[in-house]
Amino acid sequence: MSRPRRASDPTTWPEPCGRCSEHHQIVASWPDARICGYCYQAAKRRTGTCPCGHQGVLPGLIEGQPACRSCTGIQLNVDCQGCGAEAELHSGGRCWTCVLTTTVERLLTNPNTGAIAQPLQPVAAALKSMNRANSGLTWINQKHVSGFLTDLAASEFITHESLDALPPHRTRDYVRGLLVEHGALPRRDERLARYHTWSEQALQRLPKGDSHDVARRFIRWHLIRRMNAMDQISEGTFLRSKQTATVAIEFLKWIADRGTTLKQLTQADLDAWQAGGPTTREFASRFLQWAIKSRLTPADIAMTPHRRGTSPKLGAAEQDRLIQEAIHGEQLNPRDRFAAILVLVFGQRIEDAVRLTWNDTEILDGLATVTLGATAITLPVPLDQPLRDLATRQGQTAAHPNSPWIFPGQNPGHHITGSTLRERLKKIFSTRAARLGTLHEMTKATPIPIIAEVLGYSPATIERHAVASASTYARYIGATLGAKRSQSSSGNP
Repeated sequence: MSRPRRASDPTTWPEPCGRCSEHHQIVASWPDARICGYCYQAAKRRTGTCPCGHQGVLPGLIEGQPACRSCTGIQLNVDCQGCGAEAELHSGGRCWTCVLTTTVERLLTNPNTGAIAQPLQPVAAALKSMNRANSGLTWINQKHVSGFLTDLAASEFITHESLDALPPHRTRDYVRGLLVEHGALPRRDERLARYHTWSEQALQRLPKGDSHDVARRFIRWHLIRRMNAMDQISEGTFLRSKQTATVAIEFLKWIADRGTTLKQLTQADLDAWQAGGPTTREFASRFLQWAIKSRLTPADIAMTPHRRGTSPKLGAAEQDRLIQEAIHGEQLNPRDRFAAILVLVFGQRIEDAVRLTWNDTEILDGLATVTLGATAITLPVPLDQPLRDLATRQGQTAAHPNSPWIFPGQNPGHHITGSTLRERLKKIFSTRAARLGTLHEMTKATPIPIIAEVLGYSPATIERHAVASASTYARYIGATLGAKRSQSSSGNP
């Protein structure tokens, strides 16, 4: 792996490099120039087709164009003794790919059989064929990774249940993703599996008894049952279900500490619950509705539900400034720039943005489009540039073979999580405030059905934003008319 490039140091190294003209230690004298260590490493890794037709490493330069060793007369050992290919060598005269192959085979071979188990063979093949062998070898040589793979190779059975029994770790989740992506394990909804594990731990906050049994019933037969009916559980649903269960458990603990039960619950109890804590206590209304429907509590009581429409919104001027920052600023990489444009310009939810695939785009010389709803939207210059940059940098790895995701995640076969992308964009703006501000401004001038169809929202959602923006405008008109009436009554012009 290349080391971070140090600043040019003419005091220590007075002779400039013949390639980059910076002052670093000179490590090689080639026919065209004396070059520094950084340019030497870059030259060993540059591959392609020489003007003479040779394909392989092109360390030299002829009239500014990369050229092979024969054409430039450069003496450089890049001939792998393992596979015979021209490539940067790692050790023992072998290239990174050959060393990676040997390492993978050693770690994934079952010591009892002397062979790689059938379910692990696709995973081994994917790891050995990684485009960036140096990155793969660096990852796999970490002590906790190599140890995990060794234990996995010696396992008698490889199932989701056997992996669940292992200590939670990012390596476990990553390897599980590899096994799923390459057919060694069946696909499952990981958020649902995580919720099952989390809910069992959350229930331990309640002592065994009636309250514990009620909370378990609520989680299993209401929250989990609803998630089971979904094709795919979104991150928003996962987080809301966790919050709902957490508040329900706290509510049941509060009831017990108050010396009452669900059957004896009164309106005074509910009012005291809401008045005695943060607004998140309002989420207990979801549990209360279920309890009333299940005849666990009196039907003549009610809790004020969580209020909508109270979240802050970015104003139009601030949105315009942030759009310019997303396009021309230096704080975001191309992937995050494109995400920022989706939020700031098109009012997209982060959870929807991360699910976009390359099939949702079309990139031609003079045209770039993205489909968010039922219609492809043309991205004008310069809004199209981040997407074009991403299209040229698509890379395949063992974790994402033939990945369709515009926003690939760390776990194999999955897109990035909404929370991760939201946190990355947080350095310049709040995605929720920006999205609400965009929709607030859009609904002032564009018909609801058009916004809903083009941006992929439900008409009911856009209508709520339209009502909010209209009520804001109505208050402005009312205040203006009131001011004029006051002026008239006082005799002012």
